[in-house]
Amino acid sequence: MTGQPELWLIRVRGLVQGVGYRPFVHQLATAHGITGWVLNDTLGVQTAAYGPLATLDTFLAALREQAPPLARVDEAWVEHRETVEKAPERFEIRQSERTERTDTVVAPDAHICDACLREVFDPADRRFRYPFTNCTHCGPRYSIVRGLPYDRAKTSMASFAMCELCAAEYHDPLDRRYHAQPNACPVCGPRVTLSGPKGPQADGNEAVLAALDALASGQVVAVKSIGGYHLAVDARAEASVALLRRRKKRDSKPFAVMAAGLTAVDTFADRTRAESTLLVSPARPIVLLSKKLGALPEVIAPRNPKIGVMLPCSPLHHMLLDRPGLDVLVMTSGNVSGQPIVYRNTDALPALFEVADLVLHHDRNIEVRVDDSVVLCAEHPELRKPLTIFLRRSRGYAPYPVHVAREQEPVIAFGAELKTTVAVADGQAVYLSQHIGDLKNNETSDSHQQTAAHLSELYELRPRYVAHDLHPDFRTTRFAIATSAERVYSVQHHHAHMASCIAENRLSGSAIGVVFDGAGYGLDGTIWGGEFLLGDTAAVDRVAWLRPTPLLGGDRAVREPFRSGLAFALDAWGGVDSAIESFPALRRLTKQELHVFEIMFRRRVNAPLASSMGRLFDAVAALLGICQVAEYEAQGPIEMEGLLERDFTLSEGYAFGVLDGADGTQMDPRPVIRRIAVDLSDGVDVAEISRRFHTAVVDMVVRRCTALSQRHHTDQVVLSGGVFLNEFLVANCLVELGRAGLTAHSHQLVPCNDGGISLGQITVASSWIQTERSDDVTELRRS
Repeated sequence: MTGQPELWLIRVRGLVQGVGYRPFVHQLATAHGITGWVLNDTLGVQTAAYGPLATLDTFLAALREQAPPLARVDEAWVEHRETVEKAPERFEIRQSERTERTDTVVAPDAHICDACLREVFDPADRRFRYPFTNCTHCGPRYSIVRGLPYDRAKTSMASFAMCELCAAEYHDPLDRRYHAQPNACPVCGPRVTLSGPKGPQADGNEAVLAALDALASGQVVAVKSIGGYHLAVDARAEASVALLRRRKKRDSKPFAVMAAGLTAVDTFADRTRAESTLLVSPARPIVLLSKKLGALPEVIAPRNPKIGVMLPCSPLHHMLLDRPGLDVLVMTSGNVSGQPIVYRNTDALPALFEVADLVLHHDRNIEVRVDDSVVLCAEHPELRKPLTIFLRRSRGYAPYPVHVAREQEPVIAFGAELKTTVAVADGQAVYLSQHIGDLKNNETSDSHQQTAAHLSELYELRPRYVAHDLHPDFRTTRFAIATSAERVYSVQHHHAHMASCIAENRLSGSAIGVVFDGAGYGLDGTIWGGEFLLGDTAAVDRVAWLRPTPLLGGDRAVREPFRSGLAFALDAWGGVDSAIESFPALRRLTKQELHVFEIMFRRRVNAPLASSMGRLFDAVAALLGICQVAEYEAQGPIEMEGLLERDFTLSEGYAFGVLDGADGTQMDPRPVIRRIAVDLSDGVDVAEISRRFHTAVVDMVVRRCTALSQRHHTDQVVLSGGVFLNEFLVANCLVELGRAGLTAHSHQLVPCNDGGISLGQITVASSWIQTERSDDVTELRRS
């Protein structure tokens, strides 16, 4: 080193712990001739770098731009600089330091890297066929962590003392396993066991081989994966898949499959470049692909042109797919229907034998239950780039934060009742939990509370405020009220949806929110779900909505879409006889049933009004004979969209009516229902009717947003709500709104369904708190 050196204290924040960032800094410093040190602390990574000015500039740039594969650098800056007389002689990696509170990011779980995978299948390697092989570039993170800084003592690996060889790797800065917290080998690490109903049957590699034999013979095997248990069968064996369906009591809901690699995927599904990128990404989500008809048993995803596909994310998964003829497994959540995914051995061994013949488990505890993420990639030819649509944001993504444009208040948001997530705010970062599920039972409710506590404790956040859904009967509302928060904020469901999209896209100013979903508690106490809102995160006005229609039987209409079909037909035609004559699918109902339903409709007996776009989609699917009774949520709309075969071509659409009133505009679906009846009578193909209906919704959105834009002088539009999981609808709305001169935004970081609600609740509550504070200051100045 020549000349008088400078000392730069450099701070790096982001996903920089547990991902090999310190060894990367060490190697980079050595290559540049820089001396000093690097360490982890609760704020991220801190480096003391000694060297010439020009070299330090280059070094700082490389810290930002050349990070390891799993790292994400949010900020890298110089905290302090000075000229020094003498620099240290070498660069070293120091032990983690504890400062104030945690301000770094926990890494999501990541798939096994290529280097580790080669070791697993190398007979000469000491980790040959070891299911827990990992390094700083791969392996479990969030699912095993108890606290920060991310050190072995704060993970579920704390109970496994490293052998001499593993310890040597762990302490060598030049080894890719340097400070790889889950580092282990067959000598010192976790072990896998295969158990039957009467107890253990095999351990280690013999357990894996026996599980392979069981799968090949048609049995159901429960497998302990990264964030919980899966239920696995041979996906090419129709009888095995049917057996799993019977045992799990799941008649129609699609199963996901895990394929050995992209070559195996190509035998049963088509994939685009963007879908391939998602499949092989470190997150390894389930990606919805177009399936090749007849390539796999139809019973895997009945009446659905898509199939959920993931690639192996752990060594154990690769080992289970390492046999000729067993290259695709059904891999579905290990749970009893309606319950959260099982993740503890003590729960799995008694519970899963109701479904599985054998359980392949191990002794590395899962600290955090994490379901698989589910992603759809929509590629409209006129969109600048493919849309990434999250159906579920969980393993591989959680708890990485969403960075928003404004500072948020110390709020924790409890989400909605279905597809629930929890979110915690810290400055401009909102930490979103993994998918928790539907809070319909005590087990999922307990999981919700555990996740809320763990997320807050992990980041040492003490939220002063709580946000929850406006619905008074939701469990999340009761949870919020029972907290010791300084203040509790009730956020209207659709405002939260809209705010979530605004926050994700870092928008400012007024926007038009198009929020279409199944149901949400409205400000007037009625059920909303087909809404056009105007405003921002602080306040919105309801300026247009779908004309309300009775829900025959309330929530029961969700499970029995024929009820919505009959309600919309009665509304369109005015009487039962005309409705039955127009829609043959309704003839399944007896005269007595029709009489009862008509009384409910006329007198509003157990038939609340709902302006729900989700129920309109249900109704059309039922009237077309696609789905009369739904086994899973949105089954009818999913199968109806499936008829479009992922072709985004718009058709000659039907036209919604427009009913202007003093308080806003109602979009009237009755003309659409009548036109569908005419097309059915004329013998128009059901797939074409589906396309015309979808086109009608797109056209209605564009016309209404254009009118609102002209009236209220804003060209920003955000699309949110579960109905926009429909790729035909969201892609065409974005394209057509753009053609109309509007700037439209959708979700690509969080789900547009209720999985993104907690983000919106945080931003709305924060806006209210900041407004109240500003009003208090103004009042104080006046006094």
